[in-house]
Amino acid sequence: MILIRRQKITIALLVLYWIALVVVTHMPIPKLVYEAQVSDKWLHFLGYINLVFLLWFTVYHDRKVNWRSRWTWLVLLAAAAYGGLDELSQPWFGRSCDIEDFAANAVGIMTGLVLFTFLSFWQALPMVMAITIFGVTNLVHTDLSKLAPVANTAFHIFAYGGFALIWAKFMDLYLPCRTFFKWLIIALAGPVVLLFVVKGGSVLLARPFAATDLLFAFLGIIAAIVARGVRYLPKGL
Repeated sequence: MILIRRQKITIALLVLYWIALVVVTHMPIPKLVYEAQVSDKWLHFLGYINLVFLLWFTVYHDRKVNWRSRWTWLVLLAAAAYGGLDELSQPWFGRSCDIEDFAANAVGIMTGLVLFTFLSFWQALPMVMAITIFGVTNLVHTDLSKLAPVANTAFHIFAYGGFALIWAKFMDLYLPCRTFFKWLIIALAGPVVLLFVVKGGSVLLARPFAATDLLFAFLGIIAAIVARGVRYLPKGL
């Protein structure tokens, strides 16, 4: 079987992500997590929806989930089995085994596979990233701009900048624009709408955030749009 370039990248990311997941779930919980009052169930959900995204699109680089295919059930079984093994092995490393954590893992896996029933790779990627940004932003109960300012700044710049790049790729495939200015408006609209949905969710969930979060997110979006938009400028103008 000949692997395309994106499939090779997905496989590499899966390996690195899975290693990181093993390390994070078996190391002592950092003090910062306690101080930020993080909802660990959200973390488990997000961790496993991203895992099953990489796992599925490693098996099928651009195919939607087919529930009549044995590969769908093998991916489901592999992800669920790891989720159970992950919980059962944590007491050996000073962590606790929690059935609710396993349930959150399972919900993340099933949510991902249901989404991928309707969405191909470049349709699913912005959706999964949007869910991840929303969840990471709103799983803490304290203002991270004060508790971890550098990490918070980096998150807003790179998360929203990364989403803007992925959104631009999505546009290339599904929302082609004939003029640069139309492309610019739509390219900005996706990540900006996400930003306000995320921060609107913060308000509804009573999660504190700083005004500078908006500034850094906008900086990330603008940087990504400029980097991506240069290629369209000569044609559009």
